Amino acid sequence: MKKILFGATAAAVLAAGTFGAVSAYASAPAAAPAAVMADAANGNLQQSTHLTIEAATKAAQATLDAAEKENQRVSVAVVDRNGNTLVTLRGDGAGPQSYESAVKKAFTAVSWNAPTSELVKRLTNAPTLKDIPGTLFLAGGAPVAAKGAPIAGIGVAGAPSGDLDEKFAQAGVAALAN
Repeated sequence: MKKILFGATAAAVLAAGTFGAVSAYASAPAAAPAAVMADAANGNLQQSTHLTIEAATKAAQATLDAAEKENQRVSVAVVDRNGNTLVTLRGDGAGPQSYESAVKKAFTAVSWNAPTSELVKRLTNAPTLKDIPGTLFLAGGAPVAAKGAPIAGIGVAGAPSGDLDEKFAQAGVAALAN
């Protein structure tokens, strides 16, 4: 009886192993199809302009320098066209809230390709604009454009007024023209 039980067990293990090997082989992925090549001349692609990290750093530093000349303690953020943060600088003594506010102002400016001081005025006709996640409708954000299209935003926060924040952000935009 032990030999029969052992033999049946061995046969079951062998069958399971064979079935597993066959199943594994049967589910092996097929060869990947060849990559499709895009033809840039076919109109399906668009070139876009992006701010380099060097240019973003130059703009952020010029912004911070402008604020420091007026003895203001601010944070500066530069974001790309998609709202991704490229550079942030936190000036000595800048308040803890200024970092996040600067990023949101930069995002808001690039999203609408307008200074945030102008966007604040739009809230009277469209008050729900302020409910869009990631935005901050306070003066202090300036867009950076190339060929009329927004490519980045500079946001500043921490000065006693949004007008000063925006003045410093504009100094960063001006630095990119040089």
